[in-house]
Amino acid sequence: MTPDEGPQDTVSRVPSKTTASLRSPIEVEVAERLAWLIRLRWLAVVGTLIAIAVADQVVPGTLPLGALVATTGFIAAYNLGLHFIARRLAGIPDDARRARYARRLIHFQVVLDLLCLTVLLHFAGGIDTPFWAFYVLHIIIASILLSPLSAYAYVGVAAVFYGTMVLLEFFGIIPHTHLNGMACPGHYAQWTVLLSTGSAFLATLFFSAWMATSISMRLRARDLELVRLNVELEHRADELGELNRRLQEIDEARKRFVRVAAHELRAPVAAIQSYARLILSGYVPAERQEEIITRVEQRALELLDRINDLLILSRIQEHVEKREQVNAAEVLEKVVELMRPAAEEKRLRLHVEVEPDLPPIFADREQIQHIWMNLISNAIKYTPAGGYIEVTLSHRPTSIIGSVRDSGIGIAPEDQEKIFQEFYRTEEAKQMAPHGTGLGLSIVKQIVEGLGGRIWVSSAPGKGSKFTFVLPRSDVPAPAEPAERDATDESRPPWPGG
Repeated sequence: MTPDEGPQDTVSRVPSKTTASLRSPIEVEVAERLAWLIRLRWLAVVGTLIAIAVADQVVPGTLPLGALVATTGFIAAYNLGLHFIARRLAGIPDDARRARYARRLIHFQVVLDLLCLTVLLHFAGGIDTPFWAFYVLHIIIASILLSPLSAYAYVGVAAVFYGTMVLLEFFGIIPHTHLNGMACPGHYAQWTVLLSTGSAFLATLFFSAWMATSISMRLRARDLELVRLNVELEHRADELGELNRRLQEIDEARKRFVRVAAHELRAPVAAIQSYARLILSGYVPAERQEEIITRVEQRALELLDRINDLLILSRIQEHVEKREQVNAAEVLEKVVELMRPAAEEKRLRLHVEVEPDLPPIFADREQIQHIWMNLISNAIKYTPAGGYIEVTLSHRPTSIIGSVRDSGIGIAPEDQEKIFQEFYRTEEAKQMAPHGTGLGLSIVKQIVEGLGGRIWVSSAPGKGSKFTFVLPRSDVPAPAEPAERDATDESRPPWPGG
């Protein structure tokens, strides 16, 4: 601990993020304390002059008035210089720099004050005068303004100054000013007086420093604790403000989701009701009833798909899942078996490429299945007959990478971020497949991000699309690496040899 540092135990209780920035108000206001010390010295100069005048009336012709007034004048002169220096320090904009200079100036003042006090005591009777108690005032001031180590250091400085003066008078090296009526002649030259007075002097200064520093340390600790609590409260207020903002966003998203979900569910229900009313009212001839019932079934299946998607989305948002070690290649193989008939029905070439020795991932098997089914079914749905679909699955040191590339209608740049929003469908998608929930990609994105991965799309209108997702491996402790897009991704043909 340096002489100007605060108590170490106080600082250690401050959180690491704020310790460097927290300072006790006493430390921050050290420049103001400097001005206070200068004003106090002006009072001391006036009080000393008054005391000299009173002493001259009480014991006329005893004290060397010239030396006393000259010493007091010297104190006034250097205090005036300190006043101008303090005004210049006040103009320094950097608080830390200003405090550092002010603290150095306080050290200089305390040493100079102790020296001048010793000179005044010498001319006022030396060891015979009771005014050595003013040393205590200086030690208390040093304990308040400076560190405990500095306060005890100035106890030693005061002891050296006072002891040097007493010894010089004791050995007759400098003349002793005798106070008639206040002390016996030769009193200052007795060893017993020197030892007793010196012991009382040291004990008084030491215990004064101990008491003052103890109180000062507690005050600094409380000040620093208040500052820490204030910073923590401000931090908590910011956190609460951020949480409130997020809650408002979540509430708004919930309201928007309810509105959109109600709208999306209303259309097929209204269509089913309309068809049923036509049949029940007898407006549909017998030969067309099968056609209408088929339409009702289609809208009912569409409604069921939307409800299933909403249930899946609800499970994801509520974190209702069963995670285990999953082999993504096995899940992909089963999904491809289910989807291949639909691809063959549209005369689409479905090519699957999986790297050998694929590592496992820690996930919900149904969710991984949903990722593949959604991406592959979208590729089949939005790819014209005769096109192709390429599915790949590979791995890197900390992740596995899956992709689904097609030669379908593609996605415009302005729609590529929106397609992951709930219920969003592009106009081209609506034209090619009128019935769709618009929830599939939103569910896929939430599943991928919930597993610590990410998903993106590379596409251009009329040139097909490629959806790529990255998931962390479960056999390595490192988090999923941020997969970078292949620089040649857009220029490489989406089908081998295509």
